[in-house]
Amino acid sequence: MQAWQVHQNGEPAEAMRLVEVDRPTPGDGQVLLKVRAANINFPDALMCRGQYQVRPPLPFTPGVEICGETEDGRRVIANPALPHGGFAEYAVADAAALLPAPDALDDAEAAALHIGYQTGWFGLHRRARLEAGETLLVYAAAGGVGSAAVQLGKAAGARVIGVVGGADKAAVARELGCDVVVDRRSEDVIGAVKEATGGRGADVIYDPVGGEAYTQSTKVVAFEGRIVVVGFASGSIPSPALNHALVKNYGVLGLHWGLYNTKNPKLVLHCHEQLTELAARGAIKPLVSERVPLSEAAAAVQRVADGVTTGRIAVVPTLQNGAAA
Repeated sequence: MQAWQVHQNGEPAEAMRLVEVDRPTPGDGQVLLKVRAANINFPDALMCRGQYQVRPPLPFTPGVEICGETEDGRRVIANPALPHGGFAEYAVADAAALLPAPDALDDAEAAALHIGYQTGWFGLHRRARLEAGETLLVYAAAGGVGSAAVQLGKAAGARVIGVVGGADKAAVARELGCDVVVDRRSEDVIGAVKEATGGRGADVIYDPVGGEAYTQSTKVVAFEGRIVVVGFASGSIPSPALNHALVKNYGVLGLHWGLYNTKNPKLVLHCHEQLTELAARGAIKPLVSERVPLSEAAAAVQRVADGVTTGRIAVVPTLQNGAAA
């Protein structure tokens, strides 16, 4: 079969190589899955660089989120067991963690429903306890993680403010349903958010960026507000001033979604049931901006690494070169 492998850490476009390898052999409790679509996540790029908290042994195949097909023909969502990741024709995954792919979504959309939407659901509902009528501020609102949070926030009845970088991404954020869109490249984020909230600030802030975004969050968080720290796409990890959190009476909440798979896996299944129901009634629908063939996976991962994409890019092995939509 064909698979992308990383033999030496580096930028995805240089580190990933498309090779012919044997199909992976499932271990105890694992199953072999035919990859129908693999969603590209920012951690895939970090793993190529050797900068992610999970460092699979070299060589490895990236791709942490797929819609796959079991040997008996079931369509499932899975997190492949590295080093046999999803940017390949076949992958392996733990049988106990397979989730049914929603009928309302195609393969690429189903592949994109898992990590970003689970993270959004746990962040907004389990950690921040977002309530209808509250104001939700989402950074990188046109990206894969941010777009999921925007849709989930709207589905929960929140007023959503999206922060993006550039006019094209601002248009995408509006299409996603943001009530207010702030272009950080041409607007003052702090001033725009304060104006949009009448000076009160945002009740819940969803931050997958870190760095300057976190600093801005502390200046626009409302009384009894909650800042949900999801990741550090900016590459800069902030150091919170806890005296500031005390004086302004807000909370800083960390979210590592992967821990729920080991600490409370029943909650992951419950979340998936909630997401499936939301997808069935059209309240959420993953934004898949591109579908590319397997041969173009490395270039696509590089675009995600460079921060120039909107929504999600899905690698679809059955697509032929030049057939990507």
